[in-house]
Amino acid sequence: MKEETYPSVLDNIYKAAERLRNVVVRTPLAINNHLSSIYNARISFKREDLQRVRSYKIRGAYNKMAVMSPESLTKGVVCASAGNHAQGVAFACSTMQVKGTIFMPLPTPGQKLEQVKMFGGTYIDIVLYGDTFDEAKDAAVKFCNDNGGIFIHPFDDQNIIDGQATAALEILEQSDEPIDYLFVPIGGGGLAAGVCTVFSQLSPHTKIIGVEPSAAASMKKALEKGKPMLLEKISRFVDGAAVQKVGDLNFELCKNVLQDMALVDEGVVCETILSLYNKDAIVVEPAGALSVAALGKYKDQIEGKNVVCIISGSNNDITRMEEIKEKALLHAGLKHYFLVRFAQRPGALKTFVMNVLGPNDDITFFEYTQKNSKEKGIAVLGIGLRHSEDFTPLLNNMKKYDFFVNYLNNDPSLMNLLI
Repeated sequence: MKEETYPSVLDNIYKAAERLRNVVVRTPLAINNHLSSIYNARISFKREDLQRVRSYKIRGAYNKMAVMSPESLTKGVVCASAGNHAQGVAFACSTMQVKGTIFMPLPTPGQKLEQVKMFGGTYIDIVLYGDTFDEAKDAAVKFCNDNGGIFIHPFDDQNIIDGQATAALEILEQSDEPIDYLFVPIGGGGLAAGVCTVFSQLSPHTKIIGVEPSAAASMKKALEKGKPMLLEKISRFVDGAAVQKVGDLNFELCKNVLQDMALVDEGVVCETILSLYNKDAIVVEPAGALSVAALGKYKDQIEGKNVVCIISGSNNDITRMEEIKEKALLHAGLKHYFLVRFAQRPGALKTFVMNVLGPNDDITFFEYTQKNSKEKGIAVLGIGLRHSEDFTPLLNNMKKYDFFVNYLNNDPSLMNLLI
């Protein structure tokens, strides 16, 4: 097909695909047999976690820089990112031999920092600033204004969107039958805007479901209010999608195309990360698990359908796995923390184990200091269960034998000290 025959709205996306042909990996669209069996549907993954920088972000970053004039590039580029966009920009800087300055939030996982350094080499400088992406972005924009660099926005830019949209073109080219549902993760909305643009033109029957972390639901808020709104407080756990405000352009392109928004709790994200690793040997970051984590909310609608989930990235720091496992167990009701009261005498712990714990209960955390001046002492206790329904008998036994003081799982401040 010749380019001039493309619908005008898609012209730049097809051009971006040509521009990226020898730069990005044409990632597979692979059927997942395990989930297909569970949901009685045809579930396929678009494996953007297999990109050269382990996320789709390379598409937009490289496309943006590739259309910039040589005069603009000589000024140097600047970006802000929680990790994946930074890697895309760093790769483009190194490939094009362009100087780049990359602002990243202070809590950015170490693995993502190292990846940015690896892809950018001597062509990039990293500046750690602020607690959130939005704070880092404000600092990056100020740096541009003060130093004359060109800001490469991670999502609210048409060239970025066109680059991300090339993943949607690939999905349609790779699928051998019409796609009924497409689940797409949303942070700032760049990927979703690209997907919505392509599918609204080439596959308008497909129901596109946007997926956000429930503690950073900026697109959901924008759709409710009719315009992008700044969320005053978000959780940074799903760092690749932890954005306080979606892009204006992204919102406009998504608002009339998204069929629905699914919000996913962090615990479900963690369960999905572990399941993908254990069942399919797929390593994903929290944002990369969002699309799969939402499937359970649509199990009745997707039965018998052709479903695609975009796996957006795999830049996960291995040091986070203990936290991910803990959050998954807490969400499943298999891990519980208590304040318990022990008599300060020999055999008190043995009494607790014999009279309170069930046959499959396990003490996983115990912190206690004996103070001889008191008859009883307080301990912090973590207990792992084999089945969530074992919790009620455990709690009843604690109260029956006068061990119970307080249940900690529902207290976020105290839980932050434990996990």
